[in-house]
Amino acid sequence: MSIIRILPEAVANKIAAGEVVERPASVVKELLENSLDAGANRVDVYVEAGGKRLIRVEDDGCGMDRDDAIAAFERHATSKIHSAEDLFEITTLGFRGEALPSIASVSRVLLQTRHASESAGIQVEIAGGRLRDVKEIARPGGTSLEVRDLFYNTPARRRFLKSESTELAHIASHVTHYALAYPEKSFRLASLTHEILNAAPVATLRERLYQVMGSQILEQLIEIAPVERAIPLGAAPEETEGGEPPEPAKVRLFGFVSRPEVQKLNRNQIYFFINRRLVRDRVILHAITEAYRNILPSGMFPVALIFLELPAHDVDVNVHPSKVEVRFRHSNFVHEFTRDAIRGALVASRPMAAFPMRGQAMRGRFQPVDNAEIEALEAMERIEQESPPGHDFGVRPRSVPPADPNSPYQKAQPVAGFALSAPQPLPQSGMLPLEAQVPAASPGSAESRAFRQPAAFGGSATLPAPGRGLSGESCGPSVEFRTEEARSGIEGLPPSGSGGEFPRNLRPLGQVHESFIVAANDEGLWIIDQHVAHERVLFEHHLNMRLEKRVEGQRLLLPIIVELKPEQLAVFQEIAQELGTNAFEVESFGQRTIAIKAAPAEIRPEDSQKLLLEILDHVRSEVRSLTMDDLRRKIAASVACHAAIKINMPLDSRKMEWLLRELGKTECPMSCPHGRPVLLRYSLRDIQRAFKRI
Repeated sequence: MSIIRILPEAVANKIAAGEVVERPASVVKELLENSLDAGANRVDVYVEAGGKRLIRVEDDGCGMDRDDAIAAFERHATSKIHSAEDLFEITTLGFRGEALPSIASVSRVLLQTRHASESAGIQVEIAGGRLRDVKEIARPGGTSLEVRDLFYNTPARRRFLKSESTELAHIASHVTHYALAYPEKSFRLASLTHEILNAAPVATLRERLYQVMGSQILEQLIEIAPVERAIPLGAAPEETEGGEPPEPAKVRLFGFVSRPEVQKLNRNQIYFFINRRLVRDRVILHAITEAYRNILPSGMFPVALIFLELPAHDVDVNVHPSKVEVRFRHSNFVHEFTRDAIRGALVASRPMAAFPMRGQAMRGRFQPVDNAEIEALEAMERIEQESPPGHDFGVRPRSVPPADPNSPYQKAQPVAGFALSAPQPLPQSGMLPLEAQVPAASPGSAESRAFRQPAAFGGSATLPAPGRGLSGESCGPSVEFRTEEARSGIEGLPPSGSGGEFPRNLRPLGQVHESFIVAANDEGLWIIDQHVAHERVLFEHHLNMRLEKRVEGQRLLLPIIVELKPEQLAVFQEIAQELGTNAFEVESFGQRTIAIKAAPAEIRPEDSQKLLLEILDHVRSEVRSLTMDDLRRKIAASVACHAAIKINMPLDSRKMEWLLRELGKTECPMSCPHGRPVLLRYSLRDIQRAFKRI
């Protein structure tokens, strides 16, 4: 007796629904994609009870005739593809033909549509996958699709849904993403109680960002003007016509990324679109993270809205049932292009951090709720349901635990909506007046050693000009920035690139607690962390010398014998050659023992052992995946950190002026190699506002 049976169509549709329809937001996503594929210029979404009771999506697209309206609910019925070859050049958001039958199998669906060529519309009613009624109706062109009582016939699935507010947050996030991807179209989202989003068509992505997120958030972002790069001919398809070589395909990238002071604890605020399709992809995610290497602290992530456009045959979207994952034909090329474009925009803009004003929550008129915030909301709801009545919960989900004061790197405390922590008042003592003279350093002191070498720290060293690579060539692709966007009737749109470049004509006023340089210019007041500022200068100088293979070293009077752990010894054997290029001279001195005979010239001899062990420990966890450039940057960052002047060190005006001047020559003066901010600005306008002058 055979035990293998073919599943009934109703069961198969419910299994497919489990892959496609996870929650009400999944329904909204599929219906939105169908509307956009139908050429709609206006899409309205209306929900009740977080989408559990009702989801209605209306559009002004091409609509359907009677036969197509009925056939659309058949499994694998689609107008997007006709053959297997079409799967390799998908240009539409939907193409599988599974969305409507999957949705109809677990809900009550009412479809009303009219094709432009028809005189009357058609209404199709389906419940639980069964056709109930088909009739003609009078209606305008386009399509309206209602989904009622989601999962009414699968109660086990319905119990897995969250609260109405949580499900509505997921729906709002999806609608906002597509509103950002299609600024030329109109999107509206409303619930039973209020309108959540109403975005009229605009000309640019910048204007759409202003619509849905507001000006304060927009000011915290750096615009990446469209950047193109041709796929190398060796990587392009080999098909030719008439014996002529094919035109090289091009990849195009544009979007927005956050300034260095905007730091998130997770990747939930990174969004990228491939040919205007919102996807998740490790290649792009890693490229964005690499672009911020040595700009953000380890474990912190930026906010990014990246749009990547490339030929359809170079990306496979037929990877995941819900079409949220893709696969690139030339993943290495896409990774490098994305990393270089973002890094080039950051280097070109050189954004400076400003003191966040107290009470400014940095939240626009509508901010998509990220996954971390949704999870916190769900956790609080569970606690409230399980706790006795009248219990005071105290801190709400948006609060952030205080930073560890003993942490070597004070990380910003980001909260949802780009909120930044409020500034702390300056100490009442420790500020040196302008006319005060800082005591000169003694010849043998640590601060004297930090400045003693003219080749490394004086005027003879050649550092790259701002916006240039460490080898003197352009860093990444050329990026053009528009100074002002067309407003198209939107009032209050901040100018592109607002937020400031490196300050000019800085005059050092003194130090706070002999750790922070206070300077001023026509723009306002600036506070510079002297240690991380010197660290950034030394880091780029070391990289420059490394590329020219001219890193200076110093021989130790007596070799330092170091015993390594087994894992440290394995890392040492992997990177021994690169250590040698960075002025380390290290030889084996036994089974697990090495002898340090020379170290970089900037390092004190007694610190060479600590520095080498630190490099081995930092590289250990990722030595196999590190590129040569990553390894060089890690070594340079460690050397710079040990060689830089320290806090609680008095500096005279000459040294402060030198440090500010050299900092201005660096590529990324806004942050140290470990991602901490170098300087903060308290603008003249903020000062006037604080004193109630404006």
